[in-house]
Amino acid sequence: MNIYLDGIGKKFNTEWIFRAVSLELGPGETCAILGRNGSGKSTLLQIIAGSIHPTTGTVRYELSGNVVPDQLVFRHLALVAPYLEIIEDFTLDEMLKFHFAFKSLLPGMNISRIKEILDLKTRKHKTIKQFSSGMKQRVKLALAFFSDVPLLLLDEPVMNLDKPGIEWYMQLISEYSSNRTVVICSNQQAQESAFAAKVLSIENFKS
Repeated sequence: MNIYLDGIGKKFNTEWIFRAVSLELGPGETCAILGRNGSGKSTLLQIIAGSIHPTTGTVRYELSGNVVPDQLVFRHLALVAPYLEIIEDFTLDEMLKFHFAFKSLLPGMNISRIKEILDLKTRKHKTIKQFSSGMKQRVKLALAFFSDVPLLLLDEPVMNLDKPGIEWYMQLISEYSSNRTVVICSNQQAQESAFAAKVLSIENFKS
């Protein structure tokens, strides 16, 4: 997917969170949005996701040369974020089947294969509310990476992950992000986003 941000700004009440953000991203490109907590990274990501509108500027989406209407872009993206919850009364199997009733699976992928990759066999009969925070984050990431969408939006993707979990996430990026547009929000240019070819520091767009 191609994304074009032109002069994006967002204001809450009388305070500008950021102004004049312009960016172009295409298939296979990864961008890291960096900044401290509360700096506006998640707000910009939500604008890219089409879930909130900018105060100024425009966002345009193209897929295979065709313009994607703003109100339909949600069909072509998967979002992982701390403020998005999964259904904790579901078992893992129920959560996967529910999610992929609305999103197509990556070609060659199936529910059994995803459960193998998640490696949560001992938890298969337990509800997600009984999972640790790191296990829940793995589930969120799997739901996004194994959805057949051209745009991945990852807000603090390694939150709650231990060292093996971060290595697992990096493996997902390596194997399942080719030819997709990926945007990652991070507090710092750490391992989770250091591989990004483009870097946007939100602090550079303050008024």
